[in-house]
This record gives sequence, C-alpha cells and structure tokens, in this order.
Amino acid sequence: MNLFSQLAAEPTHEEIFPGTVLMRGLALPQDAEFFASVGVILSAAPLHPATTPSGLPMSVMVSDCGTPEAFRRRWDPQNPSVRKLWPAMPRVLSDFAIRCAVRSGFPHFRPDTCHINRYQAGTKLGIHQDRHEFDLHQPIVSISLGLECIFLLGGFQRTDKTKHILLEHGDVIVWGGPSRMRFHGVQPLKPDHHPLTGPYRYNLTFRKVA
Repeated sequence: MNLFSQLAAEPTHEEIFPGTVLMRGLALPQDAEFFASVGVILSAAPLHPATTPSGLPMSVMVSDCGTPEAFRRRWDPQNPSVRKLWPAMPRVLSDFAIRCAVRSGFPHFRPDTCHINRYQAGTKLGIHQDRHEFDLHQPIVSISLGLECIFLLGGFQRTDKTKHILLEHGDVIVWGGPSRMRFHGVQPLKPDHHPLTGPYRYNLTFRKVA
C-alpha cells in the first residue's frame, strides 16, 4: 500500500486469533507526533545493538523508555550501554497504547515500558516469546512506523506454523490473553525509503514489565 492510499484508508479492526487484534492505519493521524517522541527518547537513550541471551550482538538496534521500576526489572548488568535509568515514557505514547489496548479488549492495561526496535534493510528478528514481564496476562501493544515488514505470528511452540502478516506504516497489532505467549518474529526487511523515517522501520512495543 502506498502512502496516499494509506492516508485515505479508514482504520480497520481484525481479530487474527482470539486475543490478537490488528488495527490497520490506526496510528496514521499521529504518526509525526509519535516519531518526534521517538527522537526525544533516543536523544536521552541512544540506540544500541540488541543481544541474544548468550550475549551475541543482533542486527536490530534497540532502546527503551519507562518507569524506574520497569528499568530495574529489565536492567542487564552485562550491557554497559543501558546502565543509566531510562527516560520517562512520553504521555502521548502511553495514552495511545492504552486506547489501543482498550479497543482490543484489554481495558486494564497500563504500560510502564516502551521498547523501540529499529530495522533497516536485511534486519530481522528471530522467532521468540516475550516472557520477561512480571504479569504475562498483560498484552503487548505494537506500533509500526516507517518501512513495511512481514510479521510472523505462530503458535505456542517454536516449531508451530507461522502466519505471515504485512505490517505497514501506522499499523497497530495487539496480542494478549489467550495469544500472549505466541511465538513471533520479523522477516528480513527489504530496502526502501519512507517519507517520515527514511530507510528504517521503527517498532514501538508497549508492555507492563514490573
């Protein structure tokens, strides 16, 4: 979908699995405001390479913002680039994440962390589960900005078949409840250029960590 057809499209609401809701274009009206907030976060907490559980660097670049309690739960003493407290989450982001969760059937979600992934051509994210949060009943709210990607959403075993979902600029996907522990990942990004983000895709995932 090109930029102009996206701007003309109304947001959609699609239940992919019980507990997984895709809302296409929901973030478009505030995309510039959200991207400006990302810039503020990254000026205080610069991007750094993500690492595997064994400490090996990954191709995706990451940063975070959120509460001191969430920072202490997620803090990795082996990673010297994140030893300083995260910046606070911008209100415009947390309010939007709450609205997305409410629209998806999770009215009590109050995020304390926004995790930022930056992808460029060739960057991927292997199949994994998000299991570091204290309450695994709380949903994940994911906003896509910039280049499109193929999001892989599987079952509850790593080897389960995955559903391939195209995520474009402004799309929001939420998974929680019976879908919370589904394996998921991102296929290698194709090279392209977006008017707002240039050669990158930014993924903002909101969580209740502490």
